[in-house]
Amino acid sequence: MCATCGCGDDSAVITLAGDDHHGHQHDHPHDHSHEHTHVHTETVSLEQKVLAKNDLIAEQNRAWLAERNILALNITSSPGAGKTTLLERTIGTLADQWAVSVIEGDQETLLDAERIRAAGAEAVQVNTGAGCHLDAEMIRRALETLNPQPQSLLFIENVGNLVCPALFDLGEQSKLVVISVTEGADKPLKYPHMFAAAGLVVLNKIDLLPYVDFDLEKFGNFVKSINPTAEILPLSATTGDGTAAWIDWIELRANGNMSQRSVDKTLSRE
Repeated sequence: MCATCGCGDDSAVITLAGDDHHGHQHDHPHDHSHEHTHVHTETVSLEQKVLAKNDLIAEQNRAWLAERNILALNITSSPGAGKTTLLERTIGTLADQWAVSVIEGDQETLLDAERIRAAGAEAVQVNTGAGCHLDAEMIRRALETLNPQPQSLLFIENVGNLVCPALFDLGEQSKLVVISVTEGADKPLKYPHMFAAAGLVVLNKIDLLPYVDFDLEKFGNFVKSINPTAEILPLSATTGDGTAAWIDWIELRANGNMSQRSVDKTLSRE
């Protein structure tokens, strides 16, 4: 069980898309007892232990990715916001210039990983069972299975949930939030921790604005009240409107990532 939210069990299944759909069960050790106490101080202690262990593995993931010049982006959203559709369009646009791979997080099925693979990217599926978020250990094991190319792009599509993914560092360079106009402009106020952790907020399905009650200005003000530095990119993953700015955002960070690594290597030799 996850001490932060009570979700999950002791294992996640990691499956490489296109690998005949045979998932492999891996041991997923926890260093806390499953005889949970109802004493509040003990719950806090367990939560701190889980997050401390997660953060240590996340730093190891981050170092592994940095050594290989891999830009990793953790994409979060509520279910149905359009993360997978956005990734399909992104892969189609970037595949000629970058090697792209994706870690897909869902409680069950390989459906999204199969969509990503059909779009032209390598993909591995992490099925969390009862779990409502990915953690750094799952990502470590997924990286071992996927083995993304050096100097490439890695997208992590988290489980659809705007609560727990805010707490768990996976080793990514940036955490993103995708929200659709069908969900309401008040989402930043309802889920402040997720929006506070985001380096970018993608507002999806803007092609539906004429048909829904969504106040763009109010939404922007709510985001800025939670996270004054967050960028907001309105787009439609379905029609392609606004996606050029999204691609520019990715490439700017990918190219900057490579340039910084070159500088770091030069300084280390000196």
